[in-house]
Amino acid sequence: MKASAYVVERTNAPFVLEDIELDAPGPGEVLVRVVSTGVCHTDMIARSGDMPLPLPGIMGHEGAGIVEEVGDGVTTVKAGDRVIMGWPFCGECRNCRRGEHRYCAQLGPAVLSGRRYSGPQTGQSSYRRSDGSELSGHFFAQSSFATYSITTANSVVKLDDDVDLDIAGVLACGITTGAGAILNTAKPAAGDSLVIYGAGAVGLAAVMAAVNTPATTIIAVDLHDSRLALAEKYGATHTINSREGGVKEKIREIVGGDVDYAVDCTGVIAVIEEAAEIIGMLGTLILVGGAPAGSRFSADHASFLWGRTVVGTLGGGGTAHDLIPALLQLNKLGRFPFDELIRFYDFDQLEQAVADSTSGETVKPVLRVG
Repeated sequence: MKASAYVVERTNAPFVLEDIELDAPGPGEVLVRVVSTGVCHTDMIARSGDMPLPLPGIMGHEGAGIVEEVGDGVTTVKAGDRVIMGWPFCGECRNCRRGEHRYCAQLGPAVLSGRRYSGPQTGQSSYRRSDGSELSGHFFAQSSFATYSITTANSVVKLDDDVDLDIAGVLACGITTGAGAILNTAKPAAGDSLVIYGAGAVGLAAVMAAVNTPATTIIAVDLHDSRLALAEKYGATHTINSREGGVKEKIREIVGGDVDYAVDCTGVIAVIEEAAEIIGMLGTLILVGGAPAGSRFSADHASFLWGRTVVGTLGGGGTAHDLIPALLQLNKLGRFPFDELIRFYDFDQLEQAVADSTSGETVKPVLRVG
């Protein structure tokens, strides 16, 4: 079938809207008409080559829409169902069996091979240019910078009819990553303290999630007063502008010592190393932000012998089928207002959405596709 999609020709090339051809869904697959898709920093990382999606290819991984057709063997959804396209997973490896789909043994090829990662069509792409040449697609098993998407049936999350598809897609990755870092990874106890570095969409989602826990001290650190004002609006008990310096000292003054959890949403090595210094005994440093490929950080060995932990988290951990409905319900209750972070763009405004996100003018861009 014919569709329109943004194609990136080579590393750091622009997103160019093209007419493409898309195969019918194969066994275990679903064809989705994309209604909206979030624009995430991860898409920019892939375009810059720090995530090795073969190019030319189609990105986008926060899509929501309506099921148009299902492939053989699909019984969980049907044509007409409203869905979010979540992260792919095999469902068979050890981590999947444990309910940790984000750490599926097949995650690498499922997210970045540009091809199908399972089933009889493994290694094939369902995306082609109008001249018949193959394109990489299946980015996070969806490539949602397009009017239609082929995704895996087990990754889609079926939505109630009252869920707004324009806002739903962002829960596929960025917003759930921040929220899950708190709810699934940190799991703070009563009276615990958290520091969240970076008050972009992911960090603000972490703040919103922290408010729904028994943590009593929630500190947001950022370079921009406007983002810190949002953090305060959504429940941060304290904010620190890192441009003014003395961040560690200010944190310790607020907490009265070291913190229980430091959550890095920046991917900046200097910030990560600072965060490693402000957690106390039995404290945890949680890595969320994506640093450039090959980045390394250092920490004082002796201090980490005192029960300190460093842990990374992907996509918020757990399963999309548990976390996404919970966040939607919290949103309905007014306890997780992630939709207030969104600014909408028309489908032909992807580059503007990227520019506004990069400059900080927009917290969370969403393309209205159709």
